[in-house]
Amino acid sequence: MKKTVHRAESRGHFDHGWLDTYHTFSFARYYDPHRVHFGALRVLNDDTVQGGEGFGTHSHENMEIVSIPLEGILEHGDSMGNNGRQLRPGEIQVMSAGTGIRHSEFNGSTAAPVRFLQIWVIPERRGLTPRYENIRLEEAVRGRLQPIVAPYGHGSRHVGWIHQRAWFYLGTLDAGQSVVHRLHAQEHGVYLFVIEGTVNAAGETLGRRDGIGISDTASVEVTTGTPARILLMEVPMNW
Repeated sequence: MKKTVHRAESRGHFDHGWLDTYHTFSFARYYDPHRVHFGALRVLNDDTVQGGEGFGTHSHENMEIVSIPLEGILEHGDSMGNNGRQLRPGEIQVMSAGTGIRHSEFNGSTAAPVRFLQIWVIPERRGLTPRYENIRLEEAVRGRLQPIVAPYGHGSRHVGWIHQRAWFYLGTLDAGQSVVHRLHAQEHGVYLFVIEGTVNAAGETLGRRDGIGISDTASVEVTTGTPARILLMEVPMNW
């Protein structure tokens, strides 16, 4: 088993007033040659946007982008005509930038902040047709890993799909609970991100906003020390 631990305080951090952002991997003005990606997982940003603020229209291409709201309302608009689409906790947004897409992201409230995770995954091939969808997740069941993203052909009404052999899961766990994730392929790895609480995985104790990349293993067991919410992402290590 191989593992790489990223402590919360080691992430790239910028407070712009309207935006308070943490980068697990190199992004924008934050660059660490040892933290460019974990397999096909390229970006894991932890963003807080103040009321009435947001990211103006900007471009992306050749990337699969997943947004997970943790608190508040995230409002989306794009060059495909998906304007004024609002995203709340219990939903996710999946976007294939493909050959190119222009979009904006704003706080849908003028008062309360919006907190969300934005994740980029390198697609299995370039030049794909851009697409966008909002997914209403199934109601979370405590003590289990809830699938939220799967590869093309493996999605469902409550599971978004992307152009990569990647699977994402959310887990809401009580203290002292354990869950086991068995990887879909030997050449894959798992990146575990602790949204809240404390857990143990691969012999490491992890706290709030800590992350760990684990590879060369057939399964990963996560055991909580306190009530916890986790995001587990299985991705190809070579793509």
